[in-house]
Amino acid sequence: MALGALDNPMALLKPSASCLVGVIASSTALARAVCSRRPPDLFELRLDALRRFLDQVETAMSKLHAPLILTARHPREGGLGQLRSGQREALLRRFLEHATLVDLELRSVRQMKVLMDEIRRRQIGLIISHHDLRDTPSRDELRRLTNSAAAHQPAIIKIASRTDTPDQLERLVSFFAETNRSDFPIAAMGIGSLGLESRCLLDRLGSALTYVSLGEANVPGQATLGQLRRARRAYIK
Repeated sequence: MALGALDNPMALLKPSASCLVGVIASSTALARAVCSRRPPDLFELRLDALRRFLDQVETAMSKLHAPLILTARHPREGGLGQLRSGQREALLRRFLEHATLVDLELRSVRQMKVLMDEIRRRQIGLIISHHDLRDTPSRDELRRLTNSAAAHQPAIIKIASRTDTPDQLERLVSFFAETNRSDFPIAAMGIGSLGLESRCLLDRLGSALTYVSLGEANVPGQATLGQLRRARRAYIK
């Protein structure tokens, strides 16, 4: 049975490794997740992408054998369907009782303050995220974003950015290396040509979460669950 809210969502995080998050963003991925004999540490339900299959999602809830992250992504950060804030909030509320963690973008927290209060009341973990699909910001800008996210007392801060060039990858990795000792666990990952390299490297460095596909990649550079598990054999004992 899918796990709901935990008294301490951070208890999910392993002391020596990132948690693997299998992204469910299609009916095909949902079917694979239900049939998985060796599921990842968590599943992420991308409710903006699953909005046409919500009855299937409801049916599958009791068959997903890993804790759930709920996400209804903002359109400016890769969300599908051009959904307004109220529509995304309704999607999250529909499945909130099943959530262990909820991912809200930093840009969404003002509009969803009432929902954030309910998330805390239910003792559900909060991920505050920022997704830059065009570039990796400067290290100063990444620090600013992280500080802004930290002000909301999240369980995890997530940064995903474009990594098509070595310079972009270096900025993201350097930022993570200097920030990962902060008060909040950091999940960092790249998107693009060097996305796979970034995810393997940041997973090895201790990113709190590493997102993987359950088949076809959801974004460029996303590893499959099998690829990440094979990569880990070289550095996790």
